[in-house]
Amino acid sequence: MRSLLLDPARLAEIERQVAAANQRFTTLYPGDPPERRPVHSVYGGAHLFKAGGQHRLGQIALASLDAYAPDPLTFAEALALPGDARLAQTIYERVRAKLHSEPVEDQRADFEDGYGYRADAEEDAHATTVGEQLALGLAEQTLPPFVGIRIKSFADESFVRAARTLDHVLAALAARSGGAVPPHFVVTLPKVSLPEHVAALATLLTTIEHASGIAAGTIAIDLMIETPQAIVNQRGESNLRRLVDAGDGRVMSIAFGTYDYTAACAITARYQAHDHPAADFARAAIQAALAGTGIAISDSVTTIMPIGPHRSSSSQPLSELQLAENRAVVQQAWKIHYDNITRSLQHGYYQSWDLHPAQLPVRYAAVYAFFLGQLGDAAQRLHAFLARASQATLVGNLFDDAATGQGLLNFFLRGIACGALTEAEALAAGITLDELHSRSFMQIVAARRGDRAAGDTA
Repeated sequence: MRSLLLDPARLAEIERQVAAANQRFTTLYPGDPPERRPVHSVYGGAHLFKAGGQHRLGQIALASLDAYAPDPLTFAEALALPGDARLAQTIYERVRAKLHSEPVEDQRADFEDGYGYRADAEEDAHATTVGEQLALGLAEQTLPPFVGIRIKSFADESFVRAARTLDHVLAALAARSGGAVPPHFVVTLPKVSLPEHVAALATLLTTIEHASGIAAGTIAIDLMIETPQAIVNQRGESNLRRLVDAGDGRVMSIAFGTYDYTAACAITARYQAHDHPAADFARAAIQAALAGTGIAISDSVTTIMPIGPHRSSSSQPLSELQLAENRAVVQQAWKIHYDNITRSLQHGYYQSWDLHPAQLPVRYAAVYAFFLGQLGDAAQRLHAFLARASQATLVGNLFDDAATGQGLLNFFLRGIACGALTEAEALAAGITLDELHSRSFMQIVAARRGDRAAGDTA
């Protein structure tokens, strides 16, 4: 019998090296967490921010739906929804329910583009009010599940103003809340180009937390990628992971800004669009750099607002022609927004922005159509995958395709969290309620294998 060429001791040494490298890789790329993530961010001027304001936005969204798509068929035709009348009915009913119960998942009080440049005293006052409203909403439980502020950029001309606004908001919040911060609270930093921008914000937050009684490390950072230099640095290297690492563990999410980015690429306003190839390149670069890291990525906005050109008054109602013109304009804007959201979803961006409450019905319609359209296939795949995984031979207690299995489970978790799917629809995939609530594919597999082993020895 021919002897083997590999010495067992040498093989064990190489195995240890590979295992150490694999562990480093797992630390760097832990995968997407199973916790809930929002399907959008609603940006509005900070001067308008109020605790409980999400419900007012929901009322406006419902009024828009009632005015321009009062029934499932009209809504489906306006958006060119896929599927049959039954699916259209389901989407319409779930959209209305969402707008009643939780119209906004993630909200930003915006001190940048949605606010503009104002006198220091005016912005100071608005920043203090935002902090007080955040504390009030926290106490009354009227805030969206995710909330935050967007400050101005760290360009030379706006750094001091941005830091001052941050200080006013957090000082007022901490004073009113006793140092408590809303869950999933983030500070969005726009127009990031340098790791030093991120490091500076992290240092500011650490200083403010220490001085205010806010628990250290509580406040997360959301970065806006709006410049080519944020994608590729002066050495031609990807800059994105450097930006994230500069945040000292605080960076939880990245948002792409299509219009500032394409403008920075010297693309004229006429051709700046959601689907411009330059924007697609940036999205792909962000995705490639951050895939598997657990950093959430968000797409950009639709800038065409669903607002009709004609306004009625108590003394002058709109004519039939004016009503028809309003309907056409709103439905056209809806369709553009629907197509943009759907395109983002198809490219793996499960979150993007809304700027007007009349965009909210379309947001949820697009997301719900995306999830419901894949429900049957996803249920079959998860059922088969769980059956195969629970019977597979494990090596080192890890199933080879655990990431794929977690991705399938995350599909249902995402869909349920945003109202697209019901728990009953997830259970049809052969998963139990306890397994679903565990949010962990590997935990489900381990429990099933344990039950199987116990049955074999009984």
